[in-house]
Amino acid sequence: MFNNISDVKSALAAQQYIATDEIATVIFLADKLQKPVLVEGPAGVGKTELGKAWAAAVRRELIRMQCYEGLDETKALYEWEYAKQMLYTQLLRDKLQDVLRDTKTLGQAADRLAEEEDVFFSKRFLLPRPLLRAILADNPSLLLVDEIDRADAEFEAFLLEVLSDFQVSVPELGTLKAKHMPLVILTSNNTRELSEALKRRCLYLFIDYPTSEAELRIVKMKVPDLTPQMAQQAVELVQRLRKLDLKKHPSVSETLDWARALVMLNAKNIDEKTLENTLTVLLKHEHDVQRAQRLLSEFNVSEEDKEDDRGASASPRHKLPPKK
Repeated sequence: MFNNISDVKSALAAQQYIATDEIATVIFLADKLQKPVLVEGPAGVGKTELGKAWAAAVRRELIRMQCYEGLDETKALYEWEYAKQMLYTQLLRDKLQDVLRDTKTLGQAADRLAEEEDVFFSKRFLLPRPLLRAILADNPSLLLVDEIDRADAEFEAFLLEVLSDFQVSVPELGTLKAKHMPLVILTSNNTRELSEALKRRCLYLFIDYPTSEAELRIVKMKVPDLTPQMAQQAVELVQRLRKLDLKKHPSVSETLDWARALVMLNAKNIDEKTLENTLTVLLKHEHDVQRAQRLLSEFNVSEEDKEDDRGASASPRHKLPPKK
């Protein structure tokens, strides 16, 4: 699909995902080498969005598996619908009597029934979960295993086996192999250390918080209704907040939420009152809000009307705390 790294960056940009050279290189190699990609980094920096953008860029179905504590292979692979199987048996009981009518011995009846067992042991009773959906997909797909670090180590070991050969054994049906080799991306928020075996089989990518310039490009792309001046101020404030000792730093997704909130509130400037009323869009712990209060008195925007009265430039100026 991709001829070079520039193609990757252009394709992801068309899906509104701004990729660095490192991201584009890893995606290019994963596409060519048919290897899974393990993406680690803080929550909310765009790991899941990368998977979505990659799937859209290569026109593959996105199959997402959200991991959580207690997830096991049954919940990830398939569910056998025994109730539906029993219902079919009841509905076809009269037909079975016709099939077995001319048999004379129990052995003959068993042999005759065995010829029809595909009716009762078939994919019609198989309810595929994300992993099996990716294996059985009629068209090439992309499997997104989200937050693999939330799953138990036992499930990680099972997943490693599936990713090695993309085939699974279903007792009722036998071994099922992938029709098309899916692309795979796994994300992790680093809540626990992943096994060396998993990392060894994947291309590794770490996505950190973006630079000020990159985050400004993201905000302008995702929230075009926010004025360039306010976008600049918003990004600068978020970048400063991330330098504080907070329990949870604002993510890129929260920067975008805040930018959309400013648009919805018809805010003209990011002044102290606006910050006080919207700071909890960025920070989700009271301790963090209190720690950030010191920024409010220092993050000042000149009053545009006063500048106009003086006949000076109408461009608002903002003062930020000195870098520590």
